[in-house]
Amino acid sequence: MTASPEPDQQAGSPTPAGIDLRQRRPILSWLLWWLVAGGFALVALPMNAALGAQLFGMHPMAAVLAGIAQSAALPLVLIRPREATALQLLGVVVVAVALPAGSASTWPLTVPGLLTLVAHIGLVAARHSSRVAVLTWWVSSLFIPVVALLDPRGRSVADGLLIMILYPALSAAVLGAVMVVRRWNEVRRELADARRDVEVEQSQRAVAEERTRIARELHDVVAHGMSVIHMQATSASYRIKNLDPEAAAEFKRIAADARSAMREMRQLLSVLRAEDADTELAPVPDLGGLPDLVASAERAGLPVEVRQTDAVRAAAVPEPVALAAYRIVQESLSNVIRHAPGARTLIDLGLEGSDLVLSVVNEAAPRPAQPMETSGLTGHGLTGMRERVRLVGGSVEAGPRDGGGYRVTARMPIRDPR
Repeated sequence: MTASPEPDQQAGSPTPAGIDLRQRRPILSWLLWWLVAGGFALVALPMNAALGAQLFGMHPMAAVLAGIAQSAALPLVLIRPREATALQLLGVVVVAVALPAGSASTWPLTVPGLLTLVAHIGLVAARHSSRVAVLTWWVSSLFIPVVALLDPRGRSVADGLLIMILYPALSAAVLGAVMVVRRWNEVRRELADARRDVEVEQSQRAVAEERTRIARELHDVVAHGMSVIHMQATSASYRIKNLDPEAAAEFKRIAADARSAMREMRQLLSVLRAEDADTELAPVPDLGGLPDLVASAERAGLPVEVRQTDAVRAAAVPEPVALAAYRIVQESLSNVIRHAPGARTLIDLGLEGSDLVLSVVNEAAPRPAQPMETSGLTGHGLTGMRERVRLVGGSVEAGPRDGGGYRVTARMPIRDPR
């Protein structure tokens, strides 16, 4: 078995569904904020226009213009905070000029205008940096006294004292609350990211530890057993007297197979122990290795016939598909040797459209099999076949034949059908 790790998904890596959800979150967030700002604007426009004209004595046209300016600034602040603030303050100027002298104690603003300006500061703090939010608050807080000082109707600053105290206090409270909530959410996201990073690191460490444990067990158990087989096969000609040449040649082949298995085992162990191991150093078997695989099975007493169409020989079979096909044949022949020794076996390779179709069919066993493994510890071969075929986008079917024997059929795409 040659070391050839599959491109499994890394531990802790996000799933496609998780990636799609994170990609949609910014879009959903922007849509939500547009709905919030638009809702504020729809509420502020009639309030500023109607109440400004009816309760505060403003000219209806001036009330409508001021209401439009202040309301339009609310959604605009999401993308253009400077221009939106300028438009908002322009509405403040219109209100301050249009309010009749002595008409209200809230000069130079109306109550709806005050609430709209406070909402403007809250949106700036929610959607932009703290620096931009604080600067906008300072500009608006200083702008109202300037408007009061430059009033063309000659009103004194004392007439606007209530608004000059009330607006900075309310807007500062809203600004601070929004900034605290934003910072709290940032801290929560940072904690969630840190927790996710720790989970990913722990998962990767667990995978590395498991790989090391598997490598250790393979080395201590399998590699040791293969070494014993190699030594026994190599020394058989010296230990057994009057050994005929055919048996000696068979022991040499067993020793050669054991050396090959140990070499591949060392390659596998190096890949398991080092996650960044250069997999190019380990040759990946493909359909060109089938003759050697068949020859090995025939030496084990298994008559094998291979049928491979010219189309398959000429096709450019991708490396993952060729590897999966080789492993399926390898596992199928191993199963026949274990469960149906001596049964005639047919390996058929063909193309159907853009799919490579592989079938391994064996007849009924001519003699009863001697079990090689302890009962209850087998059954992973078919699972491994299905996993390999699934990784290349194919399908596999396996089951007993009506006339006796067993059939394994795999279908794997070798090119995009489009």
